[in-house]
Amino acid sequence: MSTTTTNQKAKEAYFTASQGQLIWARFKKQKAAMVAAVVLMVLILSGLFAPFLSPYDPTVAGRDKDYLNGAPQIPKFCDENGCSMRPFLYTVTRERSLATNFRWVEKINKDERRYVQFFVKGDDYKLFGLIPGSVHLFGMEEGYIHLFGTDSAGKDIFSRTLHAIWTSLQVGTMGVVISFVLALVIGGISGYYGGWLDSVIQMITDAIRTVPAIPLFMAIAAFIPPEWSAETRFFFISMILGLIGWPTLARRVRTHLLTERNQEYVLAAKLCGASPSHIIRRHLLPSFTSYIIVDLVISFPYMVLSETALSFIGLGLKDPVNSLGVMLQNVTKADVLLNYQWYFIPVIFFIALVMAFVFVGDGLRDAADPYSETRK
Repeated sequence: MSTTTTNQKAKEAYFTASQGQLIWARFKKQKAAMVAAVVLMVLILSGLFAPFLSPYDPTVAGRDKDYLNGAPQIPKFCDENGCSMRPFLYTVTRERSLATNFRWVEKINKDERRYVQFFVKGDDYKLFGLIPGSVHLFGMEEGYIHLFGTDSAGKDIFSRTLHAIWTSLQVGTMGVVISFVLALVIGGISGYYGGWLDSVIQMITDAIRTVPAIPLFMAIAAFIPPEWSAETRFFFISMILGLIGWPTLARRVRTHLLTERNQEYVLAAKLCGASPSHIIRRHLLPSFTSYIIVDLVISFPYMVLSETALSFIGLGLKDPVNSLGVMLQNVTKADVLLNYQWYFIPVIFFIALVMAFVFVGDGLRDAADPYSETRK
């Protein structure tokens, strides 16, 4: 096949491609966004399948009561005694030493190996909250394994981290969905009708945007009953994040509808007897669907950041719920900073999650803009 024919087919494919195909073609050209998308997908799947991937129930305190504040355990394949096809750990005993002011001192017995097993039965769980199971990806034939170490209660930090990622994503998803629905409804009404209704709605929108977030959450936290369960607090925080996160997208929807409502295709729909809700839903909003999707992706990390910040300062989720904000509360203690640095491992996952969302969102924003390449 000649080069000319190939170029002609490429041009035909470009001009006949749908909007989604064009966005994907431009998105694939951005290496940073593609790498971030892979990282984001790995983190989402890790959180989604956390009950299976993690060896233990993250909410059970004292899971390994003999290994409190234990350091991470990295499986080995070889040592001075030879190599093994199966990863293994050494047998570790702990005792308090006078030389270290009665802190725990570990003694490693390299002659006793404990082998890692795969697809082992352990704690019961419900995958996706629906499918019951008890098989975990890995475990130990004897004793416990803690890839990221343990906390002061003996909980496995690896298991807690995977479950915390999923919890934070759930809070972010609920907050984004609530703000998304409110933004489309309020912004759509404001932009389509205009006039005095638009002025009133914009006054309310500006009033909500000027409310400082942290004092608002402090006031709300003061009224939260202490007897509320972790699940109730979870849904309450998600709703609050959604209720204060809609004004920005609503303004963008309003601006677009003010521009598009006098276009010929909208006037044609009116002449055909279409209702305002039908015109907004079937004609106006789909005309910038790509920008709405991009806005949702970009707003996701801010929802996760809000949940993490609230839980970090004690106004959001609390134990026994595992979220990134709850886990970050422990890293502020002086004893942790000096002696238990593995508490910072969830921080790495938190930074990776937020940065992945940011890079993917920026990549989608550039891909959705047909003039982005001409401006570079």
